[in-house]
Amino acid sequence: MTMSDPIGDMLARIRNGQAAGKSTISVPASRLRERVLEVLQREGYIRGFSHVEGKVIGAELTVELKYHEGEPVIREITRVSKPGRRVYSKVHDLPKVSGGLGISILSTPRGVMSDSEARAANVGGEVICQVF
Repeated sequence: MTMSDPIGDMLARIRNGQAAGKSTISVPASRLRERVLEVLQREGYIRGFSHVEGKVIGAELTVELKYHEGEPVIREITRVSKPGRRVYSKVHDLPKVSGGLGISILSTPRGVMSDSEARAANVGGEVICQVF
């Protein structure tokens, strides 16, 4: 069966994995998911991820979740732009997440990046999700 929102599915798996106290989760692999995970790793929200080739199901990404003193590092992760309603933002209109403590992840013409990287590159794009 096809999935209508693969990024939303990945974010839900991260949210559920941290709620259950899992150390790793697995998600089906795609380039966009890898780029989003790269941003989360660069910003320190996950330990890392690895690409695993599957024989039966296909390629998967194994995500290592990060905890600090037993609490998940990601307190809140929400999908902003959805398949039914895309949300685009200019560089000057990028929202601050939780007063600047969180990040927004954007898909820009220069690739997937955080809101601070987009401001530095002076480029806007589609707001994929917000993390705090």
